[in-house]
Amino acid sequence: QVQLVESGGGSVLAGDSLRVSCAASGRTFSSYAVGWFRQAPGKERDFVAGIDWSGGRKQYADSVKGRFTISRDSAKSTVYLQMNSLGPEDTADYYCAAARRFQLVTSLREYDYWGQGTRVTVSS
Repeated sequence: QVQLVESGGGSVLAGDSLRVSCAASGRTFSSYAVGWFRQAPGKERDFVAGIDWSGGRKQYADSVKGRFTISRDSAKSTVYLQMNSLGPEDTADYYCAAARRFQLVTSLREYDYWGQGTRVTVSS
């Protein structure tokens, strides 16, 4: 079993940067792919970024490419999402998720474990 806890959300101004973290418990986390999703009010939960078990492969939604960076520190069992040049359109609850597979996946249905989310609010 894996438990995920997100942190680092908050309220920022457009153009600011923010880093959210996902800390995991469970010895097998280092062998899992991890993804970040976000859900804006009244909208579906969408894929933002994903990383494979080794950290060697990453993928981003078009809307965040060039602005967001996903990374993982296996020694700390933590995955990060660095968000730069934030805009109001990035306002959402951000969730991390872990999939019991090595390969990176982008579909919400492929993920087995979810955190409780952390809220990011960007004001113009």
